[in-house]
Amino acid sequence: MRSSIAGSASHRLIVSNGSERQLPGGKLKDRPPNAVVTMAASQAGLAAFQAGASLLQVRDLRTHILKPASFSLSTGECVAVRGPSGAGKTLLLRAIADLDPNEGLVTLAGRDRSTMAGPEWRRLVGYVPAEPGWWADTVGEHFGEWAPALPFVRDLGLPEETSAWPITRLSTGERLRLAHVRALMVRPKVLLLDEPTAALDATSVAAFESLIDGRVQAGLAVLWVTHDAEQAKRVAHRLLVVEAGQIREEALE
Repeated sequence: MRSSIAGSASHRLIVSNGSERQLPGGKLKDRPPNAVVTMAASQAGLAAFQAGASLLQVRDLRTHILKPASFSLSTGECVAVRGPSGAGKTLLLRAIADLDPNEGLVTLAGRDRSTMAGPEWRRLVGYVPAEPGWWADTVGEHFGEWAPALPFVRDLGLPEETSAWPITRLSTGERLRLAHVRALMVRPKVLLLDEPTAALDATSVAAFESLIDGRVQAGLAVLWVTHDAEQAKRVAHRLLVVEAGQIREEALE
């Protein structure tokens, strides 16, 4: 199944729902025709990069369970992924991250995944599982530097001294929040989130959604698995549904 959701840009930007978004422009009436054309093309390129340039391209991605799927994810876009348990949502994220055997073409900003080493790919296309791993004794040991992480840590309602906490002290929700801070600190272009708020209370969910929204507005592309239909409406621009290994796009309702 091939999805026709990639955008295109000329003097206007075609957004994913098929509507046209007028690009910002200057005063054109006093400019010669060639200057107008040049300015329009320049503005189109800039707007496409800033608000919807296709970043992650997935073509005929498939595994032993997932049927061939094709879709794209744009710069500054969040796409929700929903579907019943066992449908293949986690498998989709792991296949994109190249953690499980898969076939198909996946590119990031035009660069074929197969030309990149696995660690480099997963730095740029970060994956945070539903149960993140911890390998050292304290929180701070999992961060190269703690100071740059502090704004995110505070935004998620955790104190500065969290760095010294032993991992055994952390609740499931605290582990989840800190794992996502850890993922953001490597500055990925794309973030693959697997039920990131499943263990969080309402206040923490709101804080997490706000944090990710801020990163999306700054250009991060996010693929967000959630069972919560209302959350999908709040955080996502588009919706992918996974069912029995097949992936399709549906309207956010």
